[in-house]
Amino acid sequence: MSTLYESTLRSLPLLGRGKVRDNYAVGNDKLLIVTTDRLSAFDVIMGEPIPKKGQVLNQMADFWFEKLKHVVPNHLTGIAPETVVAADEAEQVKGRAVVVKRLEPILVEAVVRGYLAGSGWKDYQATGAVCGVELPPGLQNAQKLPEPIFTPAAKAEMGHHDENITYEEMERRIGTELSRTIKAISIKLYQEAADYAATRGIIIADTKFEFGLDNHGQLYLMDEALTADSSRFWPADQYQVGSNPPSFDKQFVRDWLETQDWKKEPPAPKLPDEVIEKTSAKYQEALERLTGQKLA
Repeated sequence: MSTLYESTLRSLPLLGRGKVRDNYAVGNDKLLIVTTDRLSAFDVIMGEPIPKKGQVLNQMADFWFEKLKHVVPNHLTGIAPETVVAADEAEQVKGRAVVVKRLEPILVEAVVRGYLAGSGWKDYQATGAVCGVELPPGLQNAQKLPEPIFTPAAKAEMGHHDENITYEEMERRIGTELSRTIKAISIKLYQEAADYAATRGIIIADTKFEFGLDNHGQLYLMDEALTADSSRFWPADQYQVGSNPPSFDKQFVRDWLETQDWKKEPPAPKLPDEVIEKTSAKYQEALERLTGQKLA
């Protein structure tokens, strides 16, 4: 199966579909998460799949979960996805699914920014701060920040934009102690990942993490980690302060969409074959450059 736009498993109860992932119940305490080849841009799901994208994201997340498990436990169980579905459904989950602990998600995304980019750059130009975090004057687009900053976002319903919130608002929503723990862990995860990526010629400009709690209140890293969907990766050899470096992610799709007469609401314009192929190649290049692994 070269592409998978939507999984159609009948052997497990479907709990819901996100922008990219389909979630199924495995008993009462586990989930099967299938990473499809769907791509969303500007919070709209494109009508065409990006070949191999799901496998790339799955393999990249697994790499980081393993590499960073000493910082915080993660939701992986190690159970092979093929063993929890019917035999004729194994092809749908092979290389693109994980069986994970079923956790209570914390409805705040933990965003860490090491560089001024994207919405952070726009915010800084307007206010001199990013999500309420004051920054020195005179910084340029794509400039490295004096130190990484933590800028949480409230998770939105499907089809709506996540909303940047202040750290104080995060504390109000989930409590002071949990907020402090998540902030410290997120910055440590980002710094370790960024240090490693630098040895591979990649800059991690920013990233977002998601966390959940088990029945005992133990914190876990969940969803995905440091993939090309949840992070901004830049090639170090093309990095220049003051301009947007090329990204190893869906920026190529976003750039094309910006040239279209489209209001950023469904339905999305049909992606040309060239854009689909280039995007697929970008995701695979990110995996190989960052991890040293080919797509399994």
